[in-house]
Amino acid sequence: MGRKKKLPTGVSSGGNHASSAPKSVGGFCVPLGLPQPLLLEEKKFLLAVERGDMPNVRRILQKALRHQHININCMDPLGRRALTLAIDNENLEMVELLVVMGVETKDALLHAINAEFVEAVELLLEHEELIYKEGEPYSWQKVDINTAMFAPDITPLMLAAHKNNFEILRILLDRGAAVPVPHDIRCGCDECVRLTAEDSLRHSLSRVNIYRALCSPSLICLTSNDPIFTAFQLSWELRNLALTEQECKSEYMDLRRQCQKFAVDLLDQTRTSNELAIILNYDPQMSSYEPGDRMSLTRLVQAISYKQKKFVAHSNIQQLLSSIWYDGLPGFRRKSIVDKVICIGQVAVLFPLYCLIYMCAPNCRTGQLMRKPFMKFLIHASSYLFFLFILILVSQRADDDFVRIFGTARMKKELAEQELRQRGQTPSKLELLVVLYVIGFVWEEVQEIFAVGMKNYLRNMWNFIDFLRNSLYVSVMCLRAFAYIQQATEIARDPQMAYIPREKWHDFDPQLIAEGLFAAANVFSALKLVHLFSINPHLGPLQISLGRMVIDIVKFFFIYTLVLFAFACGLNQLLWYFAALEKSKCYVLPGGEADWGSHGDSCMKWRRFGNLFESSQSLFWASFGMVGLDDFELSGIKSYTRFWGLLMFGSYSVINVIVLLNLLIAMMSNSYAMIDEHSDTEWKFARTKLWMSYFEDSATLPPPFNVLPSVKWVIRIFRKSSKTIDRQRSKKRKEQEQFSEYDNIMRSLVWRYVAAMHRKFEDNPVSEDDINEVKSEINTMRYEMLEIFENSGMDVSSANKKERQTRPRRIKVWERRLMKGFQVAPVQNGCEPDAFGNVNGQGDMREIKVESIPSKPAKETAKERFQRVARTVLLQSTAHKWNVVLRAAKDSQIGRCTKNERKSLQNLSRAIEEAKRLIMLNPGCPSGRESPIRIEFEDEKTSTLLELLNQISAEISDGEKSKIKTTWRPPLRTVPARAMAANNVRSLTAPELKISRKSSPAPTPSPTPGVSHTALSQFRNRELPLCPSKLIANSAPSASTAPPKKSAPSAPAATPPPTYKPTTHAPFTVEGRNRGNTRTSDGVRPDNSNFDIHVVDLDEKGGHLGGDNASDISSIASRSPQGHRLPN
Repeated sequence: MGRKKKLPTGVSSGGNHASSAPKSVGGFCVPLGLPQPLLLEEKKFLLAVERGDMPNVRRILQKALRHQHININCMDPLGRRALTLAIDNENLEMVELLVVMGVETKDALLHAINAEFVEAVELLLEHEELIYKEGEPYSWQKVDINTAMFAPDITPLMLAAHKNNFEILRILLDRGAAVPVPHDIRCGCDECVRLTAEDSLRHSLSRVNIYRALCSPSLICLTSNDPIFTAFQLSWELRNLALTEQECKSEYMDLRRQCQKFAVDLLDQTRTSNELAIILNYDPQMSSYEPGDRMSLTRLVQAISYKQKKFVAHSNIQQLLSSIWYDGLPGFRRKSIVDKVICIGQVAVLFPLYCLIYMCAPNCRTGQLMRKPFMKFLIHASSYLFFLFILILVSQRADDDFVRIFGTARMKKELAEQELRQRGQTPSKLELLVVLYVIGFVWEEVQEIFAVGMKNYLRNMWNFIDFLRNSLYVSVMCLRAFAYIQQATEIARDPQMAYIPREKWHDFDPQLIAEGLFAAANVFSALKLVHLFSINPHLGPLQISLGRMVIDIVKFFFIYTLVLFAFACGLNQLLWYFAALEKSKCYVLPGGEADWGSHGDSCMKWRRFGNLFESSQSLFWASFGMVGLDDFELSGIKSYTRFWGLLMFGSYSVINVIVLLNLLIAMMSNSYAMIDEHSDTEWKFARTKLWMSYFEDSATLPPPFNVLPSVKWVIRIFRKSSKTIDRQRSKKRKEQEQFSEYDNIMRSLVWRYVAAMHRKFEDNPVSEDDINEVKSEINTMRYEMLEIFENSGMDVSSANKKERQTRPRRIKVWERRLMKGFQVAPVQNGCEPDAFGNVNGQGDMREIKVESIPSKPAKETAKERFQRVARTVLLQSTAHKWNVVLRAAKDSQIGRCTKNERKSLQNLSRAIEEAKRLIMLNPGCPSGRESPIRIEFEDEKTSTLLELLNQISAEISDGEKSKIKTTWRPPLRTVPARAMAANNVRSLTAPELKISRKSSPAPTPSPTPGVSHTALSQFRNRELPLCPSKLIANSAPSASTAPPKKSAPSAPAATPPPTYKPTTHAPFTVEGRNRGNTRTSDGVRPDNSNFDIHVVDLDEKGGHLGGDNASDISSIASRSPQGHRLPN
């Protein structure tokens, strides 16, 4: 058996670094699944890619594909591969070269999308479609999760949506890439249950990533026919998600604000009132809006329902609403304050007359004016203020005072009789008017429920106050009716029952209960007046702050009530016995009556802690200072018990009075500060909701006139409603005519938005990345020009004597970390050989499992055998395969190329195949040929030290030039190649720079007769072109045809290529050179230089190296002075 060829450490037989165990460093090993240390050749390869050195990259790739000595898919310590570096530098030609030469793309497509490199995205999409096979994961899904730059659930379309790149999204959507559709947060399907059980965090983050993609303005513009409504729906859904999934609330709220901003940005693009009116009045179920029609404002109603406050408060919408609101009263806003007050007072006083005119002649001029929103608001507000005035009169018993002042003697006598007769009284005239108002309020609410629906009715918090107020008034009416019947029955049996004074009534008499409910209803009626403050720019923000504070108070009372109940239980348990003693002292009169005259103090104290309810009341009033320490001086109480009682009361006062009450004040202050910060938006949103309630064509008459019959009712009986006429008219119109105008305006808005977004991007100043991109392009062009000059026979050796290149600090830091073996990941103590493997190689990838033919179990019944056979037949059927293909096409993450892009895809495929063919035909570089530009790494620290030593040497030389003649010469040392390579692997650093001069053996004649050295050199000089198009153009001639002979004008006579015997020289040599200008050896040191690292392939010179194909490394530390030879 032959001995297996030994490979360099870290190199696998397949050209990858895949190994069973990670590399060890100083007794430790790099963590499994993370980037491994690089070989020097791999570092040079990545440096050449980063600098745009096309010739060197091409040569390294050709050599790597022939000899498999390095891994072309390696990555630097930060996890960046060659394609990633080329994409970051936006070097399209380098990307094309790497793709054509077979470098694995991995997640390069996602990097290109993240860098918004459109040309690279198109190329990588075509390459991915070329190499993708059904049922297998995509290239970016094969990247190990430990080093992947993106989450496993990220698709190209999602990432493009995250970057909000309109152009890349358009490319992917044109190819048919699938738009992600998230499952509901409460979804219980098998897939959601499985994903949650496997990794709940990943499942949650996947949902966030999908919604982040769906909220992209560019994706909404490209996929939605109605972007504004789509933004509304997404915003509302994200709000619900934020409330349901509190863990990701901040992310969802940020996305919600992004959707709201997008809707506002689209609204900014409107330019005319007609465009704005068509957008706000769009309704798919009704006819399209035309100038002069009544505005339904359907889209604005949707915005209010979805709580799009910034959209509603936009200046364009507010201007349109203002024009609608003050319609019918031209010039009202330009009047002075006095004129406005006079106009409003006139309407408030004459509102009954306006209502009567509208009831009799709804189509007259005054009736038309009554339908205007602002006039309707004034009429309704005046009617409600009159209702509050009636309530004040009822509470003050104004009808009795009127009789006393203006009544006759007979009326006054009846009044005196009525005051003595407390029971069995009928409602007064003012109370009957209140009843009429209440009926009108109830009918108004019923009409609103039928008009907007129960769901929308309950969304308005003021409707809850109206419902509570109306419920209380109805309850009062029912209780008064029940009390009247009960009292009338009692009076019929005994007429003296009518003169029973009120203080002798039962505690829960129906009339007393009715009076209590009537008082509460009056409170809610007065509070409803606050709703009208929304119309005022000064009182509106205060009203909104009050509403927000009510929510804070409700939340606060949960904790407050808990603390109060806890201390009430403790105090009642501690003091119940002594409170009972005080109660026994109080109730000493016959019949168990309380003696308030003699024992009034005991009658007050026993109630403080007599039971749990009384204890809770006492602690509640203690928050306002109504309970003192004297209430703990109970009869018979002991000092210890009194001490504990006072201690508990003090603790309650500290917690509830000092801490919790101040916490409530802080919460309310915070709410007011939040409202004040966005006071303009909040006030305009609240005012718009108030305005919209008066824009409807219904409920023109206020209570109580709305319950009275009018001419309008008679007209509605004999005529069809306006809605029916509108629907019939909408049916007659064609659908294209209904929606074409809205669609055209929406397309215009989207186009203006995208154009404005691109203009904003173009207006950005030049950044550092732009300058670095230009530098990279210039550097790439320099390398290409030098290669062209060299191929033409010119001398380009002086290119290495330029001054050092200025590179950005970011690039310098990256190069230093790369060359010095810097590792981002920490090391671990143990190495497991059968883990993930080396990430620089293939490793173990998580692939998509495809259902295969079921295996036969050990023991199976007849039924199980039949099921297995049926499943096998199903899997082998054509229909099953077709369903798999359809499902894969439906869920494709990149789609397929269009007909116009198919030619480009074919060109890419031919370019890759032609590259492989030419590499196999090309034997390599000519003898001794090197790149005109060396891949060098500048060590700033070493360079600084050399400058300091050179300055000291120059000072000494200038001072002692006449006395001493110094010759600067580095120490000479020869290092064997295998020892240096082994030392490099062990230390994970570049080999120590030594200087050695080795004489080359005499060249031998070429073994191939009739072939000149020039012809062989020309054939080896033939290299791959830079792009696929050039490669296809150059692949036309036959491979068997010899290339034409070409000789440079100054080239010497053709000589056979030299050959070397493997037994007479080492595999590689380390030569002593110095880059830059040099001086003579007359006591002057050589000039400061950088370390130049380049490849001298002795394997290509000799053809064989005794079974070792390790890369040959030349590390140059200095250059001998010109004309001076080092001694042997």
